[in-house]
Amino acid sequence: MQRYFLNDPFDGDSLAIISGEDARHIMKVMRMSEGAKIIAVSGGEAFESEITALADGEVEIRRLGDALPSNEMPVHVTVAAGLPKGDKLDLVVQKGTELGMSGLVPFEAERSIVKWDNKKSGKKIERLRKIAKEAAEQSHRNIIPGISEVTGLDGLVRLAESFDLLLIADEEAAKDRSGGSIAAHLENVYHGQKVLAVFGPEGGISRKEADRFREAGFSPIALGPRILRAETAPLYALSAISSEIEGKR
Repeated sequence: MQRYFLNDPFDGDSLAIISGEDARHIMKVMRMSEGAKIIAVSGGEAFESEITALADGEVEIRRLGDALPSNEMPVHVTVAAGLPKGDKLDLVVQKGTELGMSGLVPFEAERSIVKWDNKKSGKKIERLRKIAKEAAEQSHRNIIPGISEVTGLDGLVRLAESFDLLLIADEEAAKDRSGGSIAAHLENVYHGQKVLAVFGPEGGISRKEADRFREAGFSPIALGPRILRAETAPLYALSAISSEIEGKR
């Protein structure tokens, strides 16, 4: 059953309107008609819904029954990814969304080869948000991961103050085996808490950045015995966190 995220909540009569690109998808691509069933997501909850009318580029739906079970990860994991080359961030957003990521913060790291100016940043963020929405629909998420504006080291350290657990994937910590396992760091994390995990671009995190992150309370984590690509490391960590947290529910 197709899933759509509502811009406005259901009203008192359990009705809601879908417009814009989603309405066009329902009418032109899926060719649905009155009586067809979809899943509509509103306020972090998903409901089986029925199409009651289609006209003037809008689709009216009625909510049927109570909210469906949630597939969301019980902890909220935000990925801070050092800006990589090419379209690698597209992959991180798409697959990260499928793996339960709550948000992504593009991070202009010292070793980031690419730089985003204001014009480029706006277009990139818009594209990433569209990818996140489509991936959330496909993977039956109840939320669309938030894609933040690009930030630097200082901004990321300030952002860290609002999280319960701070992790950093540091290549040097992997080499000297000083990074702790993800499972060990999650032992005292409770459902509903927020995790921020930082990953470097190609070339990894610089020593200056690693020292600053540690001073801010970040703990280095080990991502296995092999060196992972910039786009692979966040997906490895999300998979490990999901396995550790959701596997015990």
